[in-house]
Amino acid sequence: MSSEPTPESRASDARLPEALSPDTAAPDAPPATTRRIALGVAYRGENYHGWQSQPDGRTVQDHLEAALSQFAAMPVTTLCAGRTDTGVHGLNQVVHFDTPLNREPFSWVRGTNRYLPKDIAVQWCHEVPRSFHARNSARGRHYRYLLVESAVRPAIETRGCGWVFRPLNGDAMREAAAHLIGEHDFSSFRSIDCQALSPVKQLRQIEISQRGAYWRFDVEGSAFLHHMVRNIMGCLIAVGTGTRSPGWLLEVLNARSRQVAAPTFAADGLYFVGPVYDAELNLPVHTAAMDWLP
Repeated sequence: MSSEPTPESRASDARLPEALSPDTAAPDAPPATTRRIALGVAYRGENYHGWQSQPDGRTVQDHLEAALSQFAAMPVTTLCAGRTDTGVHGLNQVVHFDTPLNREPFSWVRGTNRYLPKDIAVQWCHEVPRSFHARNSARGRHYRYLLVESAVRPAIETRGCGWVFRPLNGDAMREAAAHLIGEHDFSSFRSIDCQALSPVKQLRQIEISQRGAYWRFDVEGSAFLHHMVRNIMGCLIAVGTGTRSPGWLLEVLNARSRQVAAPTFAADGLYFVGPVYDAELNLPVHTAAMDWLP
């Protein structure tokens, strides 16, 4: 399904993959006098300039760190599992931070939420091993794209889903998506601004389902290039509407050129479901908003 979620900083991190691969080594473990805390965070992305902190302060990270710092009465900095672009939403974004404070998990959740805007909320808190790293400990990332098929544009769900007005062929899209499963060079689905060291990624799943007028595309992989999910969506919709054949997607993949693929699809319907960690960490993988989506 970034991302399709990454923040718009002008430095080297300015254009990042929708969920950054673990190219960076984990920092040293925190001092023995501190604890490492992991949080699950949900947010709507339309009012923010992506995840990563920026000078104007209008990012999810800026608001989260300000709230944590107010609650902790000391500066708190966070590191996330997958940075998201402007307009991309988060269902279970995971962050970690180090603190000398000893507080109950529910205290971090309720106390931090007190200082957050209504469209950002901490969902859970766990103390984690000092070796845990929100990004580098992740074994994969999961995105979901929500799309409404309707003759007229959405109103109630605007900014929360993508939109097509032509009928979609689910079987054709599934046939096309199958060409992308596995480890490939995804240069055809990579933003020109992508900073990833390699375009080779492993795509593990693209599951396409429909409920009424709503289509759900669940995309899981090792990591994602910048705008990769949204560029895949543009191609799948071209196939679904009959503009292109299912076999065309294999041609796009093999071309390794962004010029041959469909335009980048809207950020509105893209959700970062969350990272995938080893089960032994016992971190929550479900939040209430996941049940809210069609």
